[in-house]
Amino acid sequence: MRTDLAATLIVALTIGGHPAAALGQAIQPPPPPPDFAEQSDSVLVSISDILSFRALTEYHEPDWVTLNFVASGRLPPVQERLPREPLVYTAANMPDGIGVYGDVLRHITGGRPEGWNFMAGQSQGWGGIEFGMMECLTRTAPLFQVKPDELEPLPNLAKSWEWSADGHQLTMHLIEGAKWSDGVPFTSEDVMFYWEDHVLDPLATPLLGTMPDTFGVGTTLAALDDYTVRWTFSSPFPTQYLYEMAFGNFCPGPAHILKPQHPRYNPDNTYEAYKNAFPPEYMNMPVMGPWVPVVYRPDEIVVMRRNPYFWKVDEAGNQLPYLDEVHYLLGSWDDIGVRTLAGAADFGGMDQVHTFVEALKRAAEPSAPSTLIFGPRTAAYMLLLNMSANGWGEPDARAQAVRELNRNLDFRIAVTSALDRQRIGEALVKGPFTAVYPGGLLSGTPYYDAASTSYYPPSAEMVASHFAKADLEDRDGDGFVNWPPGTLDGGNVQIVFLAPNDSMLEVAIVEAATEQLNAAGLQVIIDFRGGNQRLALEQAGSFDWTLNRADTEFIAVVQGTPQLAPIGPRVHRAHRVGTDGTLDLLPFEAELVEIVQAFIGTSDPASRVELMRRYQRVYTENLYAIGLTQFAAPVVVNKRVANVPVGLPQLMFNFDVDAAMRERLYVPIDKQSDYELYPKTLPGSPGSDGPID
Repeated sequence: MRTDLAATLIVALTIGGHPAAALGQAIQPPPPPPDFAEQSDSVLVSISDILSFRALTEYHEPDWVTLNFVASGRLPPVQERLPREPLVYTAANMPDGIGVYGDVLRHITGGRPEGWNFMAGQSQGWGGIEFGMMECLTRTAPLFQVKPDELEPLPNLAKSWEWSADGHQLTMHLIEGAKWSDGVPFTSEDVMFYWEDHVLDPLATPLLGTMPDTFGVGTTLAALDDYTVRWTFSSPFPTQYLYEMAFGNFCPGPAHILKPQHPRYNPDNTYEAYKNAFPPEYMNMPVMGPWVPVVYRPDEIVVMRRNPYFWKVDEAGNQLPYLDEVHYLLGSWDDIGVRTLAGAADFGGMDQVHTFVEALKRAAEPSAPSTLIFGPRTAAYMLLLNMSANGWGEPDARAQAVRELNRNLDFRIAVTSALDRQRIGEALVKGPFTAVYPGGLLSGTPYYDAASTSYYPPSAEMVASHFAKADLEDRDGDGFVNWPPGTLDGGNVQIVFLAPNDSMLEVAIVEAATEQLNAAGLQVIIDFRGGNQRLALEQAGSFDWTLNRADTEFIAVVQGTPQLAPIGPRVHRAHRVGTDGTLDLLPFEAELVEIVQAFIGTSDPASRVELMRRYQRVYTENLYAIGLTQFAAPVVVNKRVANVPVGLPQLMFNFDVDAAMRERLYVPIDKQSDYELYPKTLPGSPGSDGPID
């Protein structure tokens, strides 16, 4: 529900004990995003319209697999490689219907694989590599096309589940008979190895920082048999945690490969040696996903071939994927959109906002090889402030003083009031693409409510007033505010802004914001770092400020919900436990924790809407993060690729490379080309060189 400005101000000014009342002035709602006609909507369906688990009367595979591998006895028949009841995709939900085998899906990624041990903290290279390899208990990326009143995670490795009468136990039934790409059965051993030896082991934490509290404080997991596991939760019916069992919090790795290297089972190994035991040169790593890495050439390419044991099929019984090979050209993040639009790749997100106008013109030409799909405005950037003041990241005296400053609302008001978000957006591109983003929930989410969103417009008077209230003044006349006397010798306040160096867009956003902050009298120094190094610094708490792209918790809300507030000791990106083992929450943070826990604890739609309105008000009034800009980022798809979902967002419940369900994508026979580098080959044995023919 949206209200007019007057009603909004009355509400804001009558909230006792909140910043709006303390300021004694009206805080504006943000200006509405401009209309953008190119945005498209998805077609909403039921989960049963997308998939089911059932046995079919017959199964098929590419002819060359049968002739070259099954007939020679090197591979069992396809029906023996599939589960008794595989996951079956419904043809009616495929935009172009049942597909055909063959050809390649070409990607470009700006990442570089560190290795294949995601479970112990290694990046597999991003850009879709991880989604091609890993499968998780549940799946959420395709939920952008599910009806809101039926919204829940899709079954995946967990084919079904049921709750106990009291709601404290969740029994999950794993897909029975599915196999890793090397033919070894997938069982609850893989699930428990991930849980016991990674989630519960702080020395072998998965890449995205999955902790026990990700699934609720006091949660336990136990295996009942090879294909049944049981969760036990402290609170009743926490259905929200089903979303956390999707990528990338609960995607088990192959225990039969990893366990012999884990220090718990190999006392001669260190945790660092375990993490690095499967470098990118280790080929044919067993996967549950549709493709297996078979070739890696540093700074050139990763090639993946079809998984002969993949456990998903279409309604005609064709074992998926349709595409035999996937390429990841190791370029830069800025290459993706432009080169895909030019036809050098088949699928990728375009974040280079400054190219949108020309991209739309090019895509409209009849000869253009690719098309652009604009979904809702779900791309946004914010400035995250380190809010821990009790030792997280072991700060020195300067960093500790900055953290205390970050916790000062007057300082945060001065910072946000120094930023002209309209100018930041226009510095990227002119037109209806960008919108003012004050922080918190994005305007593209159904939970967004403008009347609950507080926006501090740019104001030099507000900057000066609130710097003064924070006892920050330019005492030496050099144009920058100084610390109060007695703090760091009264020198200039210096903020180190941790920022990525591998994306022109993100560099431009950081530089535009920093220029405005410096002009307002706050000395901000940019520390540009590469993606993996920056992520490590963030997770270690070694930052003053960092640039953050709004993730699923601010877009879908039901995905990544625990990250909305520091509900556990190591959950939130900007506030984790310090050296004393406690969370030094500010009062408004404690209120956010209470709201998020209430949201997790209820499934009532009306209650959830009201809780998120309250969350948005508390978050944006208190400036828990400083929003910078938001925009609709398109997905670029080559016109030769079929079965691309309508209204595909670049990011909502997860990224487009998973939301598109790439195992269902195909290239019609008359559009197939000779892009395959290793035709009619399959993955070799784990650790062997390349594919086999």
